[in-house]
Amino acid sequence: MALFKFLWCLWPLFSCLFLLNDQAVYAQYFPKRIVSLGPINTENVYLLGAGDRLVGNTRYCVRPAAARLKEKIGSVMQVSVEKIISLQPDLVLATALTRPEQIRQLEAAKIKVVQFKQPASFADICTHFLRLGRLLGLEEKAKQIVKQARDDVENVQREISSLPKQKVFLQVGSRPLFGSVLTSFTHDFIVLGGGINIIEDQKSGTTNYEKVIGQNPDVIIIAIMGSETGIATEEKVKWQRTFIIKAVQDNRVHVIKPDLVCSPSPATFVQTLRIIAGLIHPAITMGNNQ
Repeated sequence: MALFKFLWCLWPLFSCLFLLNDQAVYAQYFPKRIVSLGPINTENVYLLGAGDRLVGNTRYCVRPAAARLKEKIGSVMQVSVEKIISLQPDLVLATALTRPEQIRQLEAAKIKVVQFKQPASFADICTHFLRLGRLLGLEEKAKQIVKQARDDVENVQREISSLPKQKVFLQVGSRPLFGSVLTSFTHDFIVLGGGINIIEDQKSGTTNYEKVIGQNPDVIIIAIMGSETGIATEEKVKWQRTFIIKAVQDNRVHVIKPDLVCSPSPATFVQTLRIIAGLIHPAITMGNNQ
């Protein structure tokens, strides 16, 4: 009986050792060398606190700043399979733009590839982030981050709930003119920010200046990749010459950083939503850091 009591007292210690051993074994299955083929994936890896596992990414992966220091494997559209293989990853995070033949080549090299499609909504952004969290063994942290992001979006909704909706054109491309549509997560920036997307009826984002002028938006927001070349500024000047648009008359044509709009994690989605909500409703304070 005394021996039984002694062993019973030691059971918590044994169970703890077993648990730690299980966790150590289980952790072996989580990737330790990751290559990201797109900015959203890269940003999400860092948001999960797993940036130290990232061994390579594309030259467009610039957020956070540490991502710029990683080995570059090409662009989003064209990657070097040979370079990726040389980095010996145990996980490659592909995007909707990753070419199928390149995925097949990586898989033929016995490299695990997980593809994340382009999110179509804020809900998709959260779902993809939770999936990544599970892949990296960081599901609980992912859940906490997503919950915070959802709470923050609800807070924005409460702040603007009593304000009249504004007609918005969110321009994300030029030559041809390209705007946010219903099937893009960028549409949620407008709707959740208290606006009406003037081209939400279109299947494609390709539009023309005549249609935008005819819709007479209250606000025009320009977020074009490659803005450092001055394209966004040129577009703003072009709009400002069209005096019959209400957005121009009220001086509400804005340029914002495209990487915020085009590559959102759950956290940067909220950051961008606050900026855009503040541009749609300038009477409120949303932290409009453009």
